[in-house]
Amino acid sequence: MTMPAVHGEARTRDGVALSFTRHPAAEGAPRIVFAHSLALDRSLWSGVTEALGGRADMITYDCRGHGRSGRPGGPYTTGQFADDLADLLDHHGWTDAVVAGCSMGGCAAQAFASRYRHRTRAALFVDTTAWYGPDAPRDWAGRAATAREKGLGALVPLQLARWFGDAFREAEPELMNRLAGVFTANDLACYDAACEMLGAADLRRSASMIAHPATVLVGEDDQATPPAMARDLANRIGDGAAVVVPRTRHLTPLENPGAVAGALTDLLERTAERSHS
Repeated sequence: MTMPAVHGEARTRDGVALSFTRHPAAEGAPRIVFAHSLALDRSLWSGVTEALGGRADMITYDCRGHGRSGRPGGPYTTGQFADDLADLLDHHGWTDAVVAGCSMGGCAAQAFASRYRHRTRAALFVDTTAWYGPDAPRDWAGRAATAREKGLGALVPLQLARWFGDAFREAEPELMNRLAGVFTANDLACYDAACEMLGAADLRRSASMIAHPATVLVGEDDQATPPAMARDLANRIGDGAAVVVPRTRHLTPLENPGAVAGALTDLLERTAERSHS
């Protein structure tokens, strides 16, 4: 039996409100927390939580500067986002959890799984990278500059094409319109701070400290964080090869939620086996 979702707010150590949704499960069920991608919100995970309903106690939340969470000024760092996630767990009395993150949320999850290794039961990194490359600061600054000069709406066509395959976009016009609304509702200063964070992010050294078991999942056609980046991250973590999802671009949790739910189910089984060995 699936229990009704609970909505609320948690406070970070520096006083930022984090808006969350908890999908409860029976006592003793495994715990999963989900971090979303840049300029979107917790609804990124709706298909995944629906697929896993009742199998795990799950929390989705809006990262600082996003959705219905507080929108403090920058600068932002991946370490700060990791601390936010730890504060969210504290709010719920969770000593540990399986951590899942997509794109920007994947960088936050990487930072958490290395900084808070003892609180990480397992980790899933989706469509993300440890490092965007030597041109990242310039590229991310350029994206933020376009948003400031032309408005976030000017980026929508590019974003939708990067996020999803052509056939999926054509088949899901209502979803595309909803995501465009979420994207354009962002605060420009917060978007700028998040872009600067991603441009500066370099999680390569700490990847070897990430708690196991860990899985890296990537869309076959991901142009933003392509399979080569996923393979590099998986090699640095050292817990198996990256899993490539066919006919999927950059937002696998929306385009192929079953693949993400399957990867999490596998992680939960691996975690259970490890705890009983």
